[in-house]
Amino acid sequence: MDERQYVIDSLSIEESWRVFRIMAEFVDAIETMSKVKNAVTVFGSARVKAGDKYYQKAEKLGLLLAKNGFNVITGGGPGIMEAANKGAAEGGAKSVGMNIRLPFEQKPNTYANMQVDYKYFFIRKVMFVKYAVAYVIMPGGFGTMDELFEALTLIQTRRIKSFPVILMGSEYWSGLIDWLRSNMLSDDKISPADLDFMQIIDDPEEVVKHIKKYIII
Repeated sequence: MDERQYVIDSLSIEESWRVFRIMAEFVDAIETMSKVKNAVTVFGSARVKAGDKYYQKAEKLGLLLAKNGFNVITGGGPGIMEAANKGAAEGGAKSVGMNIRLPFEQKPNTYANMQVDYKYFFIRKVMFVKYAVAYVIMPGGFGTMDELFEALTLIQTRRIKSFPVILMGSEYWSGLIDWLRSNMLSDDKISPADLDFMQIIDDPEEVVKHIKKYIII
């Protein structure tokens, strides 16, 4: 066997073993997350600092959700995720941090009393939506947008049952909603009903009230 063929065969074997690593990560995640019921997944920027108004809102939201019988899932990192985990833990709920291993930014926060570590983004995304009864999306970057539109796509295509998708921060999200109306909707790329999949709510108490309209504990 020449050196080139050896390298090709080695790469093929490595790809095959990757399938088993993916399966193992799915199994570990499902075994852990199957213990978490009535969970609300909270998304938002890892770059928000303690003292920021959205950090404070996320912390209050986590606490209110806990007091109303909900558990909380976040991406497990700093910023908004840390705040929501902190509030949930203080409220006595399961405060789940689903951490992704990254070379920068993402380090597990200390307020998640349940930790699940992931290598693969796509497995983590499945777990976010599989074990959530609602999504709360706070100001964030590409990752936050990714999770928002993933959920909207799954609801739109009826791959999952519709659940509350709440955007917190009207000043942050109103420009996006205006763009969706003036571009996607006006150009017939989405239907008017598609915009009803999400609601903008600023107040943590009102967010919890909205979720409780759809989720009976």
